[in-house]
Amino acid sequence: MKHLSELPAWRQLWPHYEEMKSVHMRDLFAQDPDRARRYWLEVGGLTLDYAKNRITGQTLNGLFELARESGLPEKMRAMFAGEKINNTENRAALHIALRNRADTPIYVDGENVMPKVNSVLRHMGQFSHAVRNGDWTGYTGQAITDIVNIGIGGSDQGPLMMCTALQTYGHPRLNMHFVSNVDGTQLRDVLEQVRPETTLFIIASKTFTTQETLTNAHTARDWFLRAGREEDIAKHFVAVSTNKEAVSAFGIDTVNMFEFWNWVGGRYSLWSAIGLPIMIYLGEENFIEMLEGAHLMDQHFINAPFEQNMPVLLGMIGIWYINYLGGGSHVIAPYDQHLHHLPRFIQQLDMESNGKQTACDGTPVGTDTGPIIWGETGINGQHAFFQLLHQGTHITPIDLIASLEKRSNLPGHHEILLSNVFAQAEAFMRGKTAEEVRMELQAQGMDGEKIEKLVPHKTFSGNRPTNILLLDKIDPRNMGSLIALYEHKVFVQGVVWGINSFDQWGVELGKQLAKTILAELTGEIPPQPHDASTERLIRLYRRANCEVDGTCDIL
Repeated sequence: MKHLSELPAWRQLWPHYEEMKSVHMRDLFAQDPDRARRYWLEVGGLTLDYAKNRITGQTLNGLFELARESGLPEKMRAMFAGEKINNTENRAALHIALRNRADTPIYVDGENVMPKVNSVLRHMGQFSHAVRNGDWTGYTGQAITDIVNIGIGGSDQGPLMMCTALQTYGHPRLNMHFVSNVDGTQLRDVLEQVRPETTLFIIASKTFTTQETLTNAHTARDWFLRAGREEDIAKHFVAVSTNKEAVSAFGIDTVNMFEFWNWVGGRYSLWSAIGLPIMIYLGEENFIEMLEGAHLMDQHFINAPFEQNMPVLLGMIGIWYINYLGGGSHVIAPYDQHLHHLPRFIQQLDMESNGKQTACDGTPVGTDTGPIIWGETGINGQHAFFQLLHQGTHITPIDLIASLEKRSNLPGHHEILLSNVFAQAEAFMRGKTAEEVRMELQAQGMDGEKIEKLVPHKTFSGNRPTNILLLDKIDPRNMGSLIALYEHKVFVQGVVWGINSFDQWGVELGKQLAKTILAELTGEIPPQPHDASTERLIRLYRRANCEVDGTCDIL
């Protein structure tokens, strides 16, 4: 395979970069009255305004050619055909099959996966109906009031994000809780809020061996057994897993095990049985609407020409900033409080997928790859880190995400919110010149000497890029489209960089080392050789806790 830096289109974009690096977006708008209309795209209930980017038609044409030379069209077709594009694990990456509402056959190893996908969906639907309508009861015969999802990574973040985003669609009797951190305080805080007789635990672990998840699950089980009996576990614990033996050994009836497959990556899994808490909370109909929205984006992605393809546009504009303009991070700023988990979700999706230094062929990539993804709700961000975005020394592209629909009946709130979205995008683009600052301060009656001292501090360079993503409303269909959009954007960039976006070997090393260190911390094994810093940290912990553990005599 050819690396990115070896492609003709890569080299041809560098002279264009030299032309563009000093061009200001103010001038691009002034020179092209039609710019706002041309750099505008609508897909379903999503509208993308990408006019406030440091691009021209020549930039986009060069980026599209780079995508073609990178093999993006072929890779897109390969993913949708079920080919094993996850080459390091010899797996397909078929999250698109989970929301294949057309039910067209998709084959993996010669088997059409759609019958199994649909069977699990039906199983989820039947169980969700039973919980929601009160037919599924706890050991005292009372209806379930609290759902506790115990998982980590993709088994936690997707359901947490979606249930929070769509809480206005949630069942009024059900309270949703999510536990991922092995720090016992999170689980303790949740258990203090719920009652054993009306709580349902969903244990989400593909292998049913994940240390953090199983530690929390066993603690929850012990808590439950202080009130209920062993035979009652089946009424209060269900599993999302593929390991029937381990699920059964835990005490969960395998009839209540919801399956998914190795071609579903964790960060792409909310569409699968991992989405069970979403379906229980929102209902089967709304879950299907979410799948429909994602399928709509899938079809747009595979069929639309690059010039009108929303994931391709976002992905390739991102390549422009990361690999040419030096933008090493990217901000997600949703202007809706119910979307406050979205930045963290996209952070995992992007950074776990494309935080790679090795190409698919095992050689060094040779260029920058995945950016640092970070963010916060937009209004809070304005009073926290937007200072750096406006006047800092870094080029940091920003996605401003908002809903056109008013989400509350409180007068004036939504107009204030949206005015900030539009104003921030304009301010990032236009900035404020020294002359504009002088005129403003003169109008305030400030004397000349003070003005000149303040001018450098109150000047904004502008030329800071933003994408504005507007949802008609925050509903299951549009949220499905939005998440699928970001999934495909990440895929586009991974293909261009020549990396595998569907493995995550980087999470393994620390977990392996932690097993040995855990045994040292508990005194199960004698101190092992580490670097001097790690050895000192272990000794400090042992000394601080030896009286509690009864191990002071062996230190």
